[in-house]
Formats: sequence, C-alpha cells, structure tokens
Amino acid sequence: MNRIIDWNQIPAFETEAEEASFWSAHQLDARLMNAALHRSDVRESATITLRFDPRMLARIKRLARSRYLNYQSMIKQWLSERLEQEMQNGGGR
Repeated sequence: MNRIIDWNQIPAFETEAEEASFWSAHQLDARLMNAALHRSDVRESATITLRFDPRMLARIKRLARSRYLNYQSMIKQWLSERLEQEMQNGGGR
C-alpha cells in the first residue's frame, strides 16, 4: 500500500469511483494525520478577519472537506507551514 506523506500527493478526483480506486491503494501516513489534528496546547488565539474572493473560499472549503478538515483549521495549518519555511529560509530577521 502506498503511503501519503504530503497533502499534495492527493489528486483531485473526477468521480467517486476514481477516489475509491485511489484510496484502495493508498493510505495516509500517521504523522500527516497527527499534524492535521487540533492542538489543545495552544494557550490563546486572536480573532482576525480575512476577505476572500467567494470562488476562492468555495474552492478552499471543498478542498478541506475532501481532507476531512475544517477549512479554517486547514488555512491555519497552511499559514503555519509557510511561516516555518520562511523562518528556515532566513525570513523574519
């Protein structure tokens, strides 16, 4: 069975049959699933407002649903991953 270690390895499916075929041969890596879980050790958070084009937001929501995630959590995960990349590349000096 092929192990999925990055969300980008999951293609967009045209049909449910195509998706079923894919998942019969693939499995999510436990670390990927664990990284997607909500962390309760976050002590506080700030509420902000972001404005999205409605079509972009619909696409984000659809993608999150396909990954069984809340779309806001997925956006926070993306921002966290990108922040780590930027910090590793010398950003934020």
